[in-house]
This record gives sequence, structure tokens and C-alpha cells, in this order.
Amino acid sequence: MNDFLIQMIKEEYKHSELTGKIIGCAMEVHKNLGYGFPEIIYQRALEFEMQNQNINFLKEKEITVYYKDKIIGKRRVDFFVEDVISVELKAISKLEDKELNQILNYLKAYKCEIGLLINFGSTSLEFKRFINSNYNI
Repeated sequence: MNDFLIQMIKEEYKHSELTGKIIGCAMEVHKNLGYGFPEIIYQRALEFEMQNQNINFLKEKEITVYYKDKIIGKRRVDFFVEDVISVELKAISKLEDKELNQILNYLKAYKCEIGLLINFGSTSLEFKRFINSNYNI
């Protein structure tokens, strides 16, 4: 196991090993492509890296959006990994509150517990791990 994964894995974080592997794949993509491409390019490269790491995922999975237990629409998540982690990609110069709030809202609406927000658009890869505190199995 590489040093990055050892640093990312924390037993107190649910699915920590899997989120660490996903972030490791994103780092590999950013290392090879750098920044400045459209989001779709990073999505395709991350798909390739996750396949190489034998990570099971669905790309652009349509997820039902709920409001007070009522279905109000559908949205596609960039990646839905191992049926437990929602991964949203961005290719913008800097993550702002809008993007952070967006993924928190998506987690609630999707009724999903764990989310990753990964931004390829800056000189250094940005990533944030989110936990839906309102998640109920």
C-alpha cells in the first residue's frame, strides 16, 4: 500500500480505504494531465484509472432526488462507487461554497452517506470528503 493511502485511511471514517483509493486515482489523473481540460476529459481519465484499480462504479448513474420522502426528480452523479460513495467532479479554478453546498445537498437528496468532491481545475488537485449526517439506512 502506498504512503498516500496509509495517510488517507482513518478507521473513524467510514469507507476510508475506498475513498483513499478513489482520491489516489484522481491524483494520478491530475499528475498526468495537469489542469485546464474540460471536466469530461478528467471523467474519462478517472474512469480508466478506477478500472485499473478494480474499483466497481457506475458512471453518470441516474439517481432519484427526494424531498420529504417524495420523489421530485432525477440527476446524474458523475460516479457512484461500490454502491456507497457519490463522486462529483469539477474542473474549475477554485472550489467555493457553492460547490461544497451542492454536494451536501446532493447527498441528502440522493439519500447517500458518503461523497467526494474532486476538482481538477487548479494547479493542485483539490478534494473534499463529505458525510451525510442525516443518512438513514
